[in-house]
Amino acid sequence: MKKLTEANARSFTLILILVTFVIRLLIAAYTGLGNGESYYFRGAIHLDWSYFDQPPLFFWLGGLSIRLFGLNNFGLRFPTVLLFAGTSWYLFLITKKLFNAAAGFWAVVVMNLSALFTVGVACWYQPDGPLMFFWLLSTWYIIKVLGIGEDKPLDPKTDSRKVYLLWIIVGICMGLATLSKYHVLFLFAAVFMFIATNKKQRHWLTHPGPYLAIVITIMMAFPVIWWNYQHNWISFVWQGSRAGTRNEAFKIHFDWFFRSIGGQAAWLLPWIWFPTVRQLFTAYKQRLQAIYSFTFWMSVLPIVFFTVLTLWADLQYHFHWQAPGYMMLFMPLGFAIDKALNGKNERRKRLTRRWLNFSIYFTIITITVLGLHLVTGFWQLYGPKWVVSLGGGKIDPTIQGVDYDDIMTRFEKEGWINNDKVFAGSTRWWLAGKVDWALKGKKDIVTFNRDPRNLAFLIDPKTLVGKDAVIIGEASAYNETVKDDAAPFFDSIKQVADIPIIRGGRVEEHLQVFYCTNFHESKQQFDDYPLYRQLKGLPPFGN
Repeated sequence: MKKLTEANARSFTLILILVTFVIRLLIAAYTGLGNGESYYFRGAIHLDWSYFDQPPLFFWLGGLSIRLFGLNNFGLRFPTVLLFAGTSWYLFLITKKLFNAAAGFWAVVVMNLSALFTVGVACWYQPDGPLMFFWLLSTWYIIKVLGIGEDKPLDPKTDSRKVYLLWIIVGICMGLATLSKYHVLFLFAAVFMFIATNKKQRHWLTHPGPYLAIVITIMMAFPVIWWNYQHNWISFVWQGSRAGTRNEAFKIHFDWFFRSIGGQAAWLLPWIWFPTVRQLFTAYKQRLQAIYSFTFWMSVLPIVFFTVLTLWADLQYHFHWQAPGYMMLFMPLGFAIDKALNGKNERRKRLTRRWLNFSIYFTIITITVLGLHLVTGFWQLYGPKWVVSLGGGKIDPTIQGVDYDDIMTRFEKEGWINNDKVFAGSTRWWLAGKVDWALKGKKDIVTFNRDPRNLAFLIDPKTLVGKDAVIIGEASAYNETVKDDAAPFFDSIKQVADIPIIRGGRVEEHLQVFYCTNFHESKQQFDDYPLYRQLKGLPPFGN
């Protein structure tokens, strides 16, 4: 392999992006959808101005893609894979401008070695794909207009035409980021803090350009605003409630806090997380330099906010919410790697090479083994059983990444799939998504639970009155949820034969099946139950 230089770093980066792009297309095509992806799927076939828990852009992109490539895993995930290639390229360009080209290459390498980014952000049908791309695209034009890393920054007076054009482009890019995920608020705040804390940049506070960009961003966010206006601002209410205690007394939870830190380290990979976090402190120490000050503010806000929040808010396992901040830290980390490899300290150079080699081998081997297991389940037959039960359950957690095609097989066998008098149901929002994806959206689906999330807005249950339903649940589903949450809406419920979920010829899970007759309004009063409210002609949430 040729030695990395400033001259060939660009070519090296393009090769890396191309190779990983092809690999991810294979992963996207041949691995099953996870719980979240399956749940989001119906949004792609039911296009709307916006949605309950996310802005609309990734739904729109998924909807366009499945119309081009078909209703399959590849079609749904293709925009994510394509956008991550663009994310990698802009990470290189920004790092090259702020530091150097070699640093840009290493920044892209580290991002591709991180478990969170190399699969979750880069392959899965989630809003994070568009967010990361438009976050960096916005950043690219922000540093151009602010003159960060420029030998000769633009003069707002003599270069006014170009300055205004750049601020307009920033507004458009940030508008697209807003349509991707609500994290864009941290992008706004970071730019403001950078300008406010740097004397040479404060003149922008009185310049019309930034405010023009904000106006454009708000205008582009119209679909989100309009949909929420029509639905009692439910997206903002629900997302905001996750930052609170959810009707419980305020209490500090250090266990949640350390779970969050440990989860972030695990998702990034500990040996990548530690040097990445170290760059946050380095950026703070070097904040008198514009490039480090900018990096610091662009990274610290999402990382600190979502981590501190876990002291009182149970964010569960959403360790990826800090991801934009870590992505920005890959830039100074890439520069630190370049300095270590080209410095005079032989020990540091040797350790950096070993760290890179270990990270590369670990990521490649892990993705290969995990990918094969997801598709074939081979570890259940040939590997130590304790590995697949690390989550503490009896069921291999990777089964969540398998498409439940056996549900469609059963629906076809029983004649339910073509019977317009039968709809589908489930006991959990995420399982409803798995059922919905297995049936490829051919049946209306209802979540018989007080937490239906986005699915409550995509199906009108009043159109299903008088029909029968096939409800899919996990083990013990009747006693846990069906008895209380579904039975009041039917004349009768009968448990029929389970659906075995098979992977590699081996039954790995059983799903319980209930045939329910004559869907109707419940005689019992459930004022906090979205389904009950909808059947009464009320919105699922709010007043």
